[in-house]
Amino acid sequence: MDFLSFTFRIGVILAIYGFLWWFINMALKILRRGKRKQLIESYSIKLVRYAFLADVIFLFSRDQSNGELTLNNFMVAGLILMIYFVGKIQSKQHQNSFLNIRGGDNTAGVQNLLSSIKPIFDIRFEVGVVVLSMLLYVGFYFAPDWSVNPISNWFLDSILNIEETPVFGFIFKVVGFFFLLSVLFKIVNGFFSIFNGGKRSQGNSEVDNEQDDEQDDDHFDDYTEIK
Repeated sequence: MDFLSFTFRIGVILAIYGFLWWFINMALKILRRGKRKQLIESYSIKLVRYAFLADVIFLFSRDQSNGELTLNNFMVAGLILMIYFVGKIQSKQHQNSFLNIRGGDNTAGVQNLLSSIKPIFDIRFEVGVVVLSMLLYVGFYFAPDWSVNPISNWFLDSILNIEETPVFGFIFKVVGFFFLLSVLFKIVNGFFSIFNGGKRSQGNSEVDNEQDDEQDDDHFDDYTEIK
């Protein structure tokens, strides 16, 4: 499978996985009876989510090589997974900054509303969860039998089945297409940054700063963002 097709398929998998996890989140919220998650609880759930995602991506990559994972597929899938995780951290950072800026209003009602929708964010925990998930992904390469379990198998089978459905499959393939474009954009942008020595024009920086101040981040975060 070539790079573009492989990246597109992974984008579809990420989208559908986030869709499935949204239902799991709703179930957990019902069990909590609407109570706000605490820091440790939030990142424990995120670690479980990312760990199974790393497993699903590994299983899919292996299946694309007829059950024997090639180093090429492993490296490409790992790169895409890392880009996805970094995009998630950036998304949370932007959303947190946006709400902090809007939080200058001292009105009690506004403050309560912002506090209720402000995401739990700690950069140390975010990075820690990503590092552990990527280490798990790398570990599967050396011990592939560890990746086989009923939960990950269920996730992958459900994702592939949804991908084949006429309506939902089409919707998630559209998401996968935009995911592919975003990955290509980040790769090209990375090359330009390397060639330019990491320098950016002042004009572009001003535009980016204005956009960061004016735009909220993706509100339905769990399956679409790469930024």
